[in-house]
Amino acid sequence: MLPVMAVVAVCVFLLLHLAPGDPASIIAGENVSPENIARIRTQLGLDLPVWKQFLVWVGALLTGDLGHSMFWGDPVASLIAQRAEPTISLAITTLLVAVFLAISLGVLAAARAGSLVDRLVMGFAVLGFSVPVFVVGYVLIFVFAINLKWLPVQGYVPIADGVGLWLRNLVLPSVALGMAYVALIARITRTTMLDVLAEDYMRTAKAKGVANRRMLFRHALKNAAVPIATVVGNGVALLIGGVVITETVFNIPGIGRLVVDAIARRDYPIIQGVIMVFSGVYVLVNLLVDLSYTLFDPRVRG
Repeated sequence: MLPVMAVVAVCVFLLLHLAPGDPASIIAGENVSPENIARIRTQLGLDLPVWKQFLVWVGALLTGDLGHSMFWGDPVASLIAQRAEPTISLAITTLLVAVFLAISLGVLAAARAGSLVDRLVMGFAVLGFSVPVFVVGYVLIFVFAINLKWLPVQGYVPIADGVGLWLRNLVLPSVALGMAYVALIARITRTTMLDVLAEDYMRTAKAKGVANRRMLFRHALKNAAVPIATVVGNGVALLIGGVVITETVFNIPGIGRLVVDAIARRDYPIIQGVIMVFSGVYVLVNLLVDLSYTLFDPRVRG
């Protein structure tokens, strides 16, 4: 984890500081003298050499300090904490629904391989993985919010204001965000299940009269769990990238919206802090997925 996070820190810092755009000019506004812009650059430490800025930032990062926003002046950690609930709520609801639905569809497609059900599931998987998140989001808004008026167009209601309202505002963004995730996991589940079902011990179990449902979920799915878990972990990257787009489309005041606003203002500390947090979550999830292999496959424990 540590080498990966170190590489992420270097890449994020260099890409941001080599990109065009000057935060001091944006903060100063229009029709401002070069002297005032230079003064703001000095206050923000942007007049220092890039390598020195990097060392200052890394030194603070190692102490748990993500820095202060150039635009608002507040600590980045505080800004992220304020926006964390909507993002965590969206990610968790999407993850739970997508994994359950995708594995169910994948198992169903494998059990009915070659049938109309199999073709429909795989067609949905291809479509879901091909259509961008923002397109799915706008279609869902047009159909279910504007035309049918079943669900709100945008916004977020904290869970403290009621679980019902909280879930109602998360339905459309969770579906939009989860489409690609469902498609990815369903395809891998189907492929892995077909490989397991073709094994000799599965044919033996079927010949002995083991119930089809028990054979699929207790025996085949358990042996196919390792590659599925790997895809679930790798798919967290889809969630992280999709959260930024989804929160923008549905006007959810989460971390994704925070980083979009920070990019528009060239607020380096916020962008760097959010990317480091997202990267840390992604690396940690994949570490937990690797550790989960011991639960699914006794050979890993051996």
